Amino acid sequence: MADEPEDVLIVGGGVAGLSAAIFTARADMSTRIISTGESILNRNAHLENFPGFPAGINPRLLLELMRAQARRAGVWFIDGRAESVERTGDGFDVTCDDGETYDATYLVASSWSDPSYLDGLDLPLIDRGSKQFIGTDDRGRTEVPGLYAAGRLAEQHHQAIVAAGHGAQVGLTLVEDSDVDFYHDWTAPEGYFTERGREVPPGCEEIDEDERTRREEESLEVMRRYFEQPMPGEPTMHPSVADDDSD
Repeated sequence: MADEPEDVLIVGGGVAGLSAAIFTARADMSTRIISTGESILNRNAHLENFPGFPAGINPRLLLELMRAQARRAGVWFIDGRAESVERTGDGFDVTCDDGETYDATYLVASSWSDPSYLDGLDLPLIDRGSKQFIGTDDRGRTEVPGLYAAGRLAEQHHQAIVAAGHGAQVGLTLVEDSDVDFYHDWTAPEGYFTERGREVPPGCEEIDEDERTRREEESLEVMRRYFEQPMPGEPTMHPSVADDDSD
């Protein structure tokens, strides 16, 4: 078992899990993602409907950008597959395929539509033929207190932008449900709150013009590095497509 329990464990490192993690980590909640690195987005040849990229973007590059952003926010990654989850007195124990167990107060299930690792929670599931989903309220809460579902596992649409948005909503809902002092994740220009006689709310930040310029320059430099060369690797084919070994 990991030495210290986490505030948040997220099972699944696709766009939904990454988005949730970015927000919980930015709210100073210790956050780990358990992931095999096999996001369904890797099957996409070229992502052309994600806002902000007029000519589209390499899906593997988008995932790498999101992973880098999560790491920068303080997220830790566990390379593995969740095999079982048990409810504890104050949270959840998640056991991975290598036998390691991790515990946390809150759990976000954001894996593909196979929730079998949650069988020990007696969670009602929604059957859709060969796939199973987790029922949630409109903000990602399940019937088990402290357990949330995000993205495709919560029966959201396949599109990456939908999964990312739902993950962000679930992350913020979790933060609001916790005892973290939090108002809004927002970086504002200097004086936005204080010049109206208000203290800067928890989770917000005011920055002056010099700091804003520094951050913009750093942002541009980081993006140049990521976009200066094509992303290596190719899309992952759907497993139902047989390899053609014929000459």
